[in-house]
Amino acid sequence: MEDQKLLIQCHSESLLQHVTSLKSVKRFMSTMNPDPEAISQVLELEKPVAMICYVDDDLDKRLPDLQPLLEDVTVVFLSNGNPYPNLDQMMRSGAMYHFRAPFDWEAIDQAMLELYELLCSGGISARKILSSYLDQFGLLIGSSAPMRELYRSIQRVADSDANVLILGESGTGKELVAKTIHLMSSRKEAPYIAINCGALSPELVDAELFGHTKGAFTGAGEARKGLFDKAHGGTLFLDEITEMPLEQQVKLLRVLETGEYRPVGSAQTFHTDVRIVAASNRDPAEAVQAQLLREDLYYRLSQFPIDVPALREREGDIKGLAVHFLSYRNKEEGSAVGISQEALETLTNHTWPGNVRELKHTIERAYILAQGMIQSADIRFDAPLLDSEPENQIRAGVPLEEIERQAIEQTLEENQGNKTESAEQLGISVKTLYNKLEKYKEAD
Repeated sequence: MEDQKLLIQCHSESLLQHVTSLKSVKRFMSTMNPDPEAISQVLELEKPVAMICYVDDDLDKRLPDLQPLLEDVTVVFLSNGNPYPNLDQMMRSGAMYHFRAPFDWEAIDQAMLELYELLCSGGISARKILSSYLDQFGLLIGSSAPMRELYRSIQRVADSDANVLILGESGTGKELVAKTIHLMSSRKEAPYIAINCGALSPELVDAELFGHTKGAFTGAGEARKGLFDKAHGGTLFLDEITEMPLEQQVKLLRVLETGEYRPVGSAQTFHTDVRIVAASNRDPAEAVQAQLLREDLYYRLSQFPIDVPALREREGDIKGLAVHFLSYRNKEEGSAVGISQEALETLTNHTWPGNVRELKHTIERAYILAQGMIQSADIRFDAPLLDSEPENQIRAGVPLEEIERQAIEQTLEENQGNKTESAEQLGISVKTLYNKLEKYKEAD
């Protein structure tokens, strides 16, 4: 511990006293000067392994100049919680630590202790040090215990080549987890390609995944690269993997086993170096039983499964996320809309079947309705499945099959054709949904 140095950059004496009183801080230097040149000189002379940096408007403007100087330094950012574009960019680029005021000094101290432990172990470079006691972790936000456990899981798997299967309800942020894994991996400079398997036409899945030659099929006027080619060296995120037809699942399994694939219409075999991250909002055991997911593919994809907690399980995060979304909307619009305590309690008492996505949409609607301060009356939760407008009300005497078809088609339209989300909302399996759609097609 004694040979590790920490640089502390902050603008207030009281904040400096808090930081230097942490049990985890053994040796430190401090600078009140936010000028990049001054900090650069300290970094060069003292070569600290970590830096605590307080960000305000002035320093945020200077972060692009500082970023090249911090490549070999693990940085812990502290801020007042205002939106800072350059700080956000650094977080997206792989910076890992950001605590927002009011500061939980015990959590910061624990994070720093973990940091020093890992630095002294010599097994991980400074840029790869992660912590689970954060307000922000990569692209994820949350301080609840389930989120900290999620951070720990990402920390363990990010820099490996293990395939990851992300499980969680719709709207929990599974793609943000996938992107964070990519940003924290050694592949972060390589492409990150995402595809929703539910949006792929069954006839064109092979061409999308593996590419095709010119004239390989009707409409193939020119050769086209597939996703495995585009993501070479990086990460391929397969969202809603249970939406992929079983025939293509067999071919995907073969690529995962051999690393080889063949574009449609080509006799040439190519090799790919791609890290696969897949996601599903279905229980994998149920998906296998319903013949929506091959069992052998499931075991290949789930080398490291990660469960993303539902919003209702994230005690304490609902209010924080609501304020977070509102503050960013205020920043975009140059406004100063607030939110009442009563409105925050209304949000906390909701069950959030749509999770974080629903919360974000709710804040967007409330912002539009509010007159300077969001009140409980401005809170509008996601609309029920069937519209209550007179033209959409169910007429007496309508056959049940017609009512069912109306519900299915409206739900699919609302979910932009995503069959997995639609089936979940309708309370049926995806296989049943496919069967009913096929029946409607034959009837037409």
